[in-house]
Amino acid sequence: MTQDFAQRLLDSLGSDLVTLGADIPPRHCHDWAGLAPVSPLALVRPRRTEDVSALMRLCHAAGVPVVPQGGLSGISGAAHPRADAVALSLDRMNRIERLDPQAAQMVAEAGVVLEVAQTAARDAGMMLGIDIGARGSCQLGGVIATNAGGNTVIRYGMAREHVLGLEAVLADGTVISDMAGLIKNNAGMDVKQLFIGTEGLLGVVTRCILRLQPEPRAIETALCAVADTDGALALLAHLRAALGPQLSSFEVMWPSFYNIMASGAGLALPLPAGGPHVLVEATGFSDTALRAGIEEALGEALEQGIVGDAILAKSAQEGRGLWAVRESVSEYPVILGPLVPFDVSIPLRRMSATVALIETGIADRWPGARALTYGHIGDNNLHLVVALPEPEDHAAEKALKAFVYDAIRAAGGTVSAEHGIGAIKRDYLAHSRTPEEIALMRAIKRTMDPGDILNRGKSFDP
Repeated sequence: MTQDFAQRLLDSLGSDLVTLGADIPPRHCHDWAGLAPVSPLALVRPRRTEDVSALMRLCHAAGVPVVPQGGLSGISGAAHPRADAVALSLDRMNRIERLDPQAAQMVAEAGVVLEVAQTAARDAGMMLGIDIGARGSCQLGGVIATNAGGNTVIRYGMAREHVLGLEAVLADGTVISDMAGLIKNNAGMDVKQLFIGTEGLLGVVTRCILRLQPEPRAIETALCAVADTDGALALLAHLRAALGPQLSSFEVMWPSFYNIMASGAGLALPLPAGGPHVLVEATGFSDTALRAGIEEALGEALEQGIVGDAILAKSAQEGRGLWAVRESVSEYPVILGPLVPFDVSIPLRRMSATVALIETGIADRWPGARALTYGHIGDNNLHLVVALPEPEDHAAEKALKAFVYDAIRAAGGTVSAEHGIGAIKRDYLAHSRTPEEIALMRAIKRTMDPGDILNRGKSFDP
């Protein structure tokens, strides 16, 4: 029956939109989660919202599942296809429709690559305050559907804070449009929030209005060495008090990450190996004032013993050099091989004890494992990647996940900070959400998608 439906899809939507069988490009058979590739029943690449609506009407009537796909850069498997489902790629819907510096807004389709949107904003003298490592491949629809975070959350907030308007297609093909772009609109429910961070389970994001920021004219980057995790937290509190909203990035690299990644990527260490290193970025609108402010803040931190050593970049090029170790994560496959990734959030008051517990526990339980710890932490976010001694040891991987997620639950944190639940964290959703919360999520899902065709088997899907 599914093959008959695939042919009916081709007949209805045409070969320009529908691809079947061996003609489906391999990239649409998996995302970055590391799950085994799966060839979907069909690949549909719409050119406009009406095409998405037509597809959803057909799939709704036939009960055929749909897996929305953006840039395929997620690590939770939310965009991973199914053999019985249609893969819906938004990559052709990649137009920036309007950019209005006066209103500080951008209207764009869901398939626009984040870096393209960033460049367009910059060309207009503005800034899109969302920045993540996959900027060159992730798409705005995926960023919104996962409520992505990234490097500048400490100043500008998660993706949710940037969405002023949204258009989405429901499971039955109904188009929901909230594209007024108003900052204040308390006329009933804020319906667009249903589609932000829900990983395509409630609807397919097709267009959006994003808030823009004035582009900072000044940027300062520093690398600081601290004694331990508590020292990093003390530096965070000090810089927040000294710089206020000018503090735009605060990235902590524990020794495991700093030493291994610098060595593996062939990068010179800007500061000697030792305790955690913190990458700090501040932005503002006056070169002189910003430079003086960060120099004073770092000077005070050195005098008070919060920081043991620090480097303040003298140029933009030096600043990019200080970022090099932190952004070396693209070298993971070469340096570490297969990994078990963790993207979690921990209350700051429990960050130090929890990091120590996890690092010590992994070393004791899995001798020979390489565990690298790093993260934004100013927004509670901690990243951990673990290369087990035997990458194909599924029992060890399951035990590792249970150990880490149990530690996160005990700390009052969440098993997903900015990459969603997707396919690979479903078993641990209850570590972070109460039964009542999950029941409410599922009730909303049943109401909006009674046939359960949108991203079936992912996240909070029953």
